[in-house]
Amino acid sequence: MKPLKKEDINQDVFDLYDDYAHNKIDRRQFVEKLSLYAIGGLTVSSLLSFINPNYVDNLLVKSDDNRIDSDYITYDSPKGGGTIKGLLSKPNNSKTKFPGIIVVHENRGLNPYIEDVGRRTAVDGFISLAPDALTPLGGYPGNDDDGRALQRQRDRYEMLEDFIAAFNYLKTHEHCDGNIGVVGFCFGGWIANMMAVKLPDLKAAVPFYGGQPSAEETAQIKAPLLLQYAGLDTRVNAGWPDYEIALKENNVEHTAYIYPDVNHGFHNNTTPRYDEAAATLAWERTILFFKEKLT
Repeated sequence: MKPLKKEDINQDVFDLYDDYAHNKIDRRQFVEKLSLYAIGGLTVSSLLSFINPNYVDNLLVKSDDNRIDSDYITYDSPKGGGTIKGLLSKPNNSKTKFPGIIVVHENRGLNPYIEDVGRRTAVDGFISLAPDALTPLGGYPGNDDDGRALQRQRDRYEMLEDFIAAFNYLKTHEHCDGNIGVVGFCFGGWIANMMAVKLPDLKAAVPFYGGQPSAEETAQIKAPLLLQYAGLDTRVNAGWPDYEIALKENNVEHTAYIYPDVNHGFHNNTTPRYDEAAATLAWERTILFFKEKLT
């Protein structure tokens, strides 16, 4: 059987995976519903294999890349989960201080894709910290299914405190110049929005397909925002019109892009939801935004 391609897959399969990935259905229900699309030579196992992430073959910046220094650290999160592990990455050059970026994972912990994003930011000239909010539960367990199950055991506002603590850690790091932004994906997009609410000295926030704050919370935002949405992501996009109104009413600096005909998770290059054109453009915009606001 020839390898599957994205265009071979019904959009309903991607929508179904989104429901599963965001805990609207369990694995048994996911597999049962997926079987409805196992026709014309497709099998459930081939669909599962295709739609699940492939981390091994898709890392853009390896951990031993000589352009960067990248290693794990721990920091204190007294209002959150206690001691939190994170991946700290910075450019490997003679400059001693860099602007900082907090990189926030999806709803499954610090998986290889998010670690890779952290290293990409270092290649682009920033010091980044990518925390693992699953640290109190033993850390990212090595696969996303178990990661999602673990993350459901934590309160999201407690996890927000872990990322606020990461901001405080990075702000005083010897290699950070104190100018810090945040980029987050899915759950991390909500965290990026909420860090903008909670941190008046945050310099910039880039939520990718993230849930939106309330109108009352939006009134507290001081940081400029670059908001990235997927055109097919009706679940998250439903909250955008009210958020846009609140941002405008409170004169919050913001720019929003909705990338047409792409799915939630389009930046994640390890899954078939990835869209290379949209992801490349969105990341270019992200880095330019951070260079404008942090340097």
